[in-house]
Amino acid sequence: MLKIILSIAAATSLFLVLNGCESATGDESQNAKKERSMTTNDKTEAHGTASRDHHVRLTEAEWRKRLTPEQFRVCREKGTERAFTGKFNDHKADGTYVCVACGNPLFESNHKFNSGTGWPSFWKPLSDDSVETVTDTSHGMRRTEVTCNSCDSHLGHVFNDGPKPTGLRYCINSVALDIVEGNE
Repeated sequence: MLKIILSIAAATSLFLVLNGCESATGDESQNAKKERSMTTNDKTEAHGTASRDHHVRLTEAEWRKRLTPEQFRVCREKGTERAFTGKFNDHKADGTYVCVACGNPLFESNHKFNSGTGWPSFWKPLSDDSVETVTDTSHGMRRTEVTCNSCDSHLGHVFNDGPKPTGLRYCINSVALDIVEGNE
């Protein structure tokens, strides 16, 4: 019986890796930690609105002070939150999704779709200047990492199995996002 359970767990992990995002092996208590109680307006004031001409550069200590431990693990250490645990996976409100680290506008809610992978998925970014893509060869795979164009925070990965018109699926960690509701 134990072998069957372990086989199912291994198959589930492989499925998650092959279908969008690596499975997180971080401490589950990280997900339970309370996020800072900054409002989106507070974050916009603290971070400003990022643009191509504005690149946020902070020391590791400054990032640790600004972000929760889970946000730091995902955004700065290229981690992944556990599937189906993120606050934006089933989020339906209209608005603009922004980088949790710097406030850079990234995605519009009308570009979000349910991919069934357990992470928020978008078929295109807000603009070509919102995100950067970088080849990622970690974990023995070749994938395309998505980072914030303003602060280089890790957001997730992009895959070629999304809906029309782009055929792309931006698989993004909820913990790397915040939302400004109603700004579409």
